[in-house]
Parts: sequence; C-alpha cells; structure tokens
Amino acid sequence: MSENVKEIKADGSFNRQKNRFTTPFGHDEGELPIESGRYRLLWSAVCPWAHRSVIVRSLLGLEEVISLGTASPMRPKLPHVDWEFSLDKDGVDPVLGIRYMSEIYLNTDPDYEGRPTVPVIVDIKEKKVVNNDYFKLTNYLETAWAPFHRKNAPDLYPEHLREEIDRLNDVIFQEVNNGVYKCGFAQSQEAYEQAYDTLFARLDEIDERLSKQRFLFGDYITDADVRLYATLIRFDAAYYSAFKANRNRIVDFPNLWGYLRDLYQTPGFGDTTDFDAIKRHYHLSNHIASNDQKSYHILPKGPDLSGLNSPHNRQTLSNKPEKFLLKCEKEE
Repeated sequence: MSENVKEIKADGSFNRQKNRFTTPFGHDEGELPIESGRYRLLWSAVCPWAHRSVIVRSLLGLEEVISLGTASPMRPKLPHVDWEFSLDKDGVDPVLGIRYMSEIYLNTDPDYEGRPTVPVIVDIKEKKVVNNDYFKLTNYLETAWAPFHRKNAPDLYPEHLREEIDRLNDVIFQEVNNGVYKCGFAQSQEAYEQAYDTLFARLDEIDERLSKQRFLFGDYITDADVRLYATLIRFDAAYYSAFKANRNRIVDFPNLWGYLRDLYQTPGFGDTTDFDAIKRHYHLSNHIASNDQKSYHILPKGPDLSGLNSPHNRQTLSNKPEKFLLKCEKEE
C-alpha cells in the first residue's frame, strides 16, 4: 500500500482519489451478476459514502440479500491509511477473515496503491473486491437489485426523474458531500476559502429549495435525499468544527434543519446513524489532520443532538399521506 496517497493538488486543494473497481451490477455480459448471498458490503459507520449505501440497503429490504461487515471508526496505527475490523470477535471480519480492509484490496490486486476505501462490495466466494464505486453504488441497489427488493419497496430512483436526480447528485457531490472535505483537507488559505464559500452558497440554495417542498424532488424521498442526508447528519457533530465549515450549523438553517429531522425520524436513516462513531473518527482518528489539530485527542461532549427527535412539521408541505412517504411513483 502507498504510504502517502497524493490527494492534495499543487494549489493546496483536496483532490479525492478515483475509484478503482467500477464494474457495474447488472444482467448483461461483463456485468456483476445479481445473486443473493454472494456479496458482502463493507462499511464504517463514520463514512458518509458508505452510510448512504447502508441506508438504501435498509430502505429496499436488502439486508438478508447482501451481508454487512463493519469496520471500526478508529484508524489503526499503521504506516498506511487503513480500516480495521476490531469491533468483531478476535479482530477479524467473521465472513472474510480479514483484519484490515487493505487485505481484501491487495488480495484482489497485489499492485493496488490507493487508499482502501468504503463502501466496498466483496465477492464472498472469491474474497475479492468487485465494486467500490460509491458514486453509483446506490443506483445499482435501486435498479439492478430490484428483483430482491422487499414488497412495496420505495422507488428511490424513478425513471422519469433520473436525469434530474443525476444532475443534482453531481452538484451535491462536488459542492456539499465532497465540499466539506475540500474545506477540511485544504492546505492553503485560498483553497479553503473557495471551498467554504462554495459549500455555504449551495447550502443556502438548497435551503431555499426546501422552503417550498418537503424533499428535494417534492413529496417523496429519492436517492438525492439519501446523499444529502449523509453529509447533513454529520455536519454539526463533525464538519462544523473539525473541518472548519463554521459559517453556521445545520440547526441554524430554517428549512434544512426541519428537513434533516424529517429524514432522521424516517426508518432507515436515524437508526443507521452512529453519532459516537462519527465523533470519534472525525475528532480523534481522521488520518489527514495532524495530532496538534486533534485538540490533544479530546472528544468533544457536544453538540446536543436531541433536537433531531423534535417535531418537524414538514408534512405541511406535502399533500401525500405519511404512509406514502417513501413511495415515489410518476404522477398521473
């Protein structure tokens, strides 16, 4: 494994590494076959990219179809960046028998030099990585894995909205999901301020959008809401302070705050959110910040997140019954 993966550009801005394993899931030749019990999704509860895959897995009822392996929120003390399965008995994943995430990457490609990232889908039979394309993984779960969706599963990626969802997802990724990292990992004042301004300009725009509709595309939750949630739910607890994304918190936005509470209280969202893991990782274990940036490894007591369970009243923006919250069908 490479000890120093180059993700900082000459101007000091953060440039996230590209995904290495991107073969799509599907039913055509050359695509990854759709089989129940064949794959294992490896994640860490701290990671927003992995979290959104776990949310979609839950919403669609794929828990018995694709198994889940969970890595510790704390980085292991190794000369390279890695994830460790120290939460499991004997410190190894019970299905794959690996101690570190890098093992499965190197078993797949002995010359792999990037960071071993999550989420990653592993073929259990081969014990090899088949896909770590976090940007498209939820879409594969929503489409190619449809034969295994639970009865009455929501349509998070409705065909008539896909182009619009894809466009918004790209903006959310560049300016919000990855935008907070561009703030936190910037190594020049100019790069940091540019990322900071872009991030909050986009959050302001989304806040205004949500003043008129319950979710990003109206009355129903879509893939875009899942992707935005994964960043918003970490914002006040981690990004605001640890990444210096501190113009204001999500609780200070008039519409984003209610929207976040709405999603958090929806099954699949809040019940897959682990604040203890999130805070420990971003304040104590994140690998790019130096020790002096970690406040001598003191875990912050705050913020108070109990407000996430308070009434949000977002249903007043929708004419749809609550029981159809996750049902997204083309309006007649």
